[in-house]
Amino acid sequence: MKIFKFGGASVKDAAGVRNVIQVVQTMGYNGLGIVVSAMGKTTNALEDIIECYQNNDQAYLTLIDELFAKHLEIVSDLETNGAGEDVLIRFRESELKKNLKVTIESLKGTMLRNQSKNHAFIYDQVVSHGELLSTKIVASYFNANEIPVDWMDARQLIKTDQKYRDAAVDWKKTEKLIKNNCEGKLFLTQGFIGSDDNGFTTTLGREGSDYTASILAYALDASHVTIWKDVPGVLNGDPRVFENTVLLEQISYREAIELAFYGASVIHPKTLQPLQGKQIELRVNSFLYPQSQGTVIKDGDALKPMTPCYIVRKNLVFLEISARDFSFIGEHNISDIFHQLSESKMEVGLLQNSAISFTICVEDKYGKLSELLDDLEARYKVNAVSDVSLYTIRHHSDNAIESIENGKEVLLRQRTQETLQLVVKG
Repeated sequence: MKIFKFGGASVKDAAGVRNVIQVVQTMGYNGLGIVVSAMGKTTNALEDIIECYQNNDQAYLTLIDELFAKHLEIVSDLETNGAGEDVLIRFRESELKKNLKVTIESLKGTMLRNQSKNHAFIYDQVVSHGELLSTKIVASYFNANEIPVDWMDARQLIKTDQKYRDAAVDWKKTEKLIKNNCEGKLFLTQGFIGSDDNGFTTTLGREGSDYTASILAYALDASHVTIWKDVPGVLNGDPRVFENTVLLEQISYREAIELAFYGASVIHPKTLQPLQGKQIELRVNSFLYPQSQGTVIKDGDALKPMTPCYIVRKNLVFLEISARDFSFIGEHNISDIFHQLSESKMEVGLLQNSAISFTICVEDKYGKLSELLDDLEARYKVNAVSDVSLYTIRHHSDNAIESIENGKEVLLRQRTQETLQLVVKG
């Protein structure tokens, strides 16, 4: 058994859907499970719908109709272009449009009937329709191409608790359901979504679709998982920021988790953990060049080739906190500061403490910096520098360090044997 996961970029339009078919035909589909995300920017569109709905703006119904129309445009393209006449006829004669209409009406009904004030609950009930729409289109096109996939509702496979937007998997129930419904089948299902014991939809949080692929692979004892992306694999740095990046042919599970921890766009640790538990390989390949080398994540050497890896997080805030009377910053102070950071939903990228100061680099995701500073300045002396960048180099060398530091004003440098972090202005 093997699991393929296709993200939103791979199915953003009709050409993308046709390419997914070609990838599967090229790579083979015996013993294959397929996970598909929402198409393109669908999740963003659904988030706009939720915002209108919660502002009592009836325009959300118009936005739903517009979203439906965009999906119908993709269906229309698939009905008329890019395939043999037999495929087009089978696709046109499917029940797809009827099924999509039912999904849209279900979305409207869910919102009209909703009485909950819980934003996270509403979010999960609404945003999940993006995956439902995309998978119905892709599954129908597979079958029109005589690749007989079973469309599976992930909510009937993955059971979770009721922590909406970041649900925890009930592994015992989930493993049993997946084995009973998917083992030995060619199937296609949604990423990102599950359901609680009451049947309400839940979502799996950050990188949820990758996590779905990992859950399926674990339950089915898959040989490997392939994440199909629009890049050749995992690179040692973002090519939009760093020059002369190289493909990482192999990464160990541990190293991939380290890179993700520091902010690299690799694979989220929660996706890796189930795979590592059963020694299931994770592959990252290009859906544009499916037979190219790509990256394999598995046990073994940290990196092949061994090379510095560069990560940058921009638009952070650098805070230097000290006692007003120049007394020591002790454990009770640090506990107090972290409580305030948690209350303000700040994500900490780096921290360092000395006898009289505590220095942190934070990301103000929710625009609560002013509130945090007001709270801290009531008890501490605080120096804040906005718009800083946090650079991380794993497996650093002198040349790698020089390439980052050159011409920059360094506010803080923190170095271990394997990792160097620099906070710089701008």
